[in-house]
Amino acid sequence: MQALGRRYVRYINDRYHRTGTLWEGRYKACPVDRESYLLHCYRYIELNPVRARMVGDPGEYRWSSYGANARGLLDRLVTHHPNFQALGTDPESRQAAYRELVKQAISDDDLAAIRLQLQRQHALGSARFRNAIEAQLGRSAGPAKIGRPRKAAERAL
Repeated sequence: MQALGRRYVRYINDRYHRTGTLWEGRYKACPVDRESYLLHCYRYIELNPVRARMVGDPGEYRWSSYGANARGLLDRLVTHHPNFQALGTDPESRQAAYRELVKQAISDDDLAAIRLQLQRQHALGSARFRNAIEAQLGRSAGPAKIGRPRKAAERAL
């Protein structure tokens, strides 16, 4: 992603005769448990431009996948995930279910969880999901214990 970002910045700056960065901060991502959080993340992403008051409806945002997911508009960049496909038996029922999903408010707890795990780049999902990711990666995918490790003499107490 870093290399792609660098090439894109260079392209935009050359094309529009400008200098500097296009985005603030670093690229952040986190693995998402598709069973419990994937569609919550879809909704979170679709509603970001609405929360930012850039548009009144997610379908008004030009760069959103909402048109493909909720209205069936052709978008070569969108590949429907199996969880999206499971929303209905045909395209019309999936689109209607997706529109209803996006209409639902994101709970404060879900919003906070998505933002926190994304900021920390930790796995978003259950403990079982996090353990599976950690086993695959061979490293921690969740929050570490705070503070220094206890010495052997302290552990014996």
